[in-house]
Amino acid sequence: MPSEGRKLDDWLSAWMEYTKNTEPPMLFKKWVGLSAMAACLKRKTVFHLGSERWFPNMYVVLVGPSGTRKNTAIRPAKEFLEAVGIEIAANSTTRQQLIRALRKANDTIVDPETGAMTIHSSMNIFNSELTVFLGYKNMELITDLIDWYDCDDNWRYETKHDMGGGNVDHIRGVWVNIHGGTTPDLIRSAMPSEAIGFGLTGRIVFVFEQRRGSTVIVPTYRDDLWEPMIHDLHAIKSMEGEFKADTDFIDRWTEWRLECDAHPPFDDPNFSPYIERRPAHAMKVSLLCSASRTGDMILTATDLDNAIKILKETEVKMRYTFSGVGRSSFAAVISQVMTEVGLKKETTLESLLSRFYMDIDKFGMTRVLETLHAMGFAEVINRGKEIIVRLKEESK
Repeated sequence: MPSEGRKLDDWLSAWMEYTKNTEPPMLFKKWVGLSAMAACLKRKTVFHLGSERWFPNMYVVLVGPSGTRKNTAIRPAKEFLEAVGIEIAANSTTRQQLIRALRKANDTIVDPETGAMTIHSSMNIFNSELTVFLGYKNMELITDLIDWYDCDDNWRYETKHDMGGGNVDHIRGVWVNIHGGTTPDLIRSAMPSEAIGFGLTGRIVFVFEQRRGSTVIVPTYRDDLWEPMIHDLHAIKSMEGEFKADTDFIDRWTEWRLECDAHPPFDDPNFSPYIERRPAHAMKVSLLCSASRTGDMILTATDLDNAIKILKETEVKMRYTFSGVGRSSFAAVISQVMTEVGLKKETTLESLLSRFYMDIDKFGMTRVLETLHAMGFAEVINRGKEIIVRLKEESK
């Protein structure tokens, strides 16, 4: 039964129903829905636990080769956000223009209990070609994004003549929410290798898929859900103040934190920063799961369990994101072979050599297949004179 002021039991569940008859993979759809809710909450909500605080902003990047329907997944969210009056940053812009847009995005929150006024500058970025948006190995912007994720109360930066002011300016109450898409090849070419395994990648949830979801001949949306979803998205947009946690949430959080530290989802140096920030991602998704079902702003153990489930589903393939990045001479080919195997599900060594004969020889391809087998991505089966390469069930 919907909570007071809502027409739906859960907005994210309705979003999955609304987009069910479309081709993007399930996880692409789910994370787009989460990002849309985050876009509406802005910096108007927060959760404190001891000295820590969490805002509901996320950096989410859909990763997959061309044809995995990244833009198809993002497009309806932008339509919903436009319908409820949420502005989205321009797709193509310079760092200076982006900072100017962030500075102009200021708004005011009034504490209902004390009457105190707080200024915040909240900006949403939805871009299906995120690496184009970031630019080619743009370390200056990457550094800014690292700063913005943490929602500084007063972000200071050096100005340029076209931005006015003196040598140093500041933006109060920074909050940036990003949802983007890219391909493994673009990550390899556009993101500096020194940025992988460091600050920015720890703040991003990479959602990796190697192919689209189900084939849908005539994609459609559940138009009957549009009106109640818009109504409830307005309700989410109107939420302000501080989330509180019930006792069960705190108990479950304590239990999971200990489990999280003892049993990380994978051992990959590229994702060491993600492992360190995994609790923050879980907390942020918990806030969104709570806002999805009710406006009472009470975090429950169910919210945390739903957040953990979403993260675990995503982490199954997350480690394949940087398969084409590295110093190995085979790094680029590994990514391409993963895409080929992911699309075909089963192929042969002979077929792969025919496909990539200009990039690698038989000895090199054998080493690539050994690597994919060691990663748990594919099985390599000797069948007489033929070598079969089969996508593992958990990688599908």
